[in-house]
Amino acid sequence: MTSGPQDKAGGNSRRILRVLVLAFGVLMVAVLVGLGTWQLFRLQWKLNLIARVEQRVHATPVPAPGIAHWPSINAVSDEYRRVQISGIFRDDQATLVQAVTELGGGYWVMTPLVATDGSITLINRGFIPREQGRAIASGPTGSVTITGLLRMTEPHGGFLRRNDPSTGRWYSRDVAAIAAAHKLDNVAPYFIDADAMPKRAVADLGAQPTGGLTVVAFHNNHLVYAITWYVLALMLAAACWHVGQEKTTD
Repeated sequence: MTSGPQDKAGGNSRRILRVLVLAFGVLMVAVLVGLGTWQLFRLQWKLNLIARVEQRVHATPVPAPGIAHWPSINAVSDEYRRVQISGIFRDDQATLVQAVTELGGGYWVMTPLVATDGSITLINRGFIPREQGRAIASGPTGSVTITGLLRMTEPHGGFLRRNDPSTGRWYSRDVAAIAAAHKLDNVAPYFIDADAMPKRAVADLGAQPTGGLTVVAFHNNHLVYAITWYVLALMLAAACWHVGQEKTTD
């Protein structure tokens, strides 16, 4: 039987459609391979970051960055750096920030520390349980030296909950907002998570916040994501090959 003009037109349409589908499929394979490769680059970046942070956390403490270095402070080069600072606590201007730790729910105790040059650094003295209420045990009197980890400010609040300074409800350690609420000037753009106090010092001072609870952990699912993208690319490539092998009858 001889094919008519309509049959030929239909066959041409199917061939054009197949070519378009194949072209789109090849494009998507390239995109998926690109996404997988990007995740491998992210994996290497994350591994380097983890290595740098691990080195910082266990390094010998260095002086906390002073006023001259504040403008250049950033998370990449400074966060989790082990630092040391001296000054006098202002217990009357402490701020309680809601927290959930391995010890349960409660508060971080954020207390200003005034250095000899008049600069102020917020110190996270540690955790107090919610059962303790809002009572804050006074810190050491006189000049003290604090060792801990430098942390970047946490602006705006927690997940779906904004800080409310007017009612004293804090969900994140927002340095600028806490400083403004207490009318503090010359405040460092970071805070310091204090190490745990020696047991003897705690016994001498009474009930104290529990320091040293900083969680240093990074989500690292980049390898899983890379494998997922590559598998999808392989599956799509197989589908394209199958479509390319199909015969279109005239």
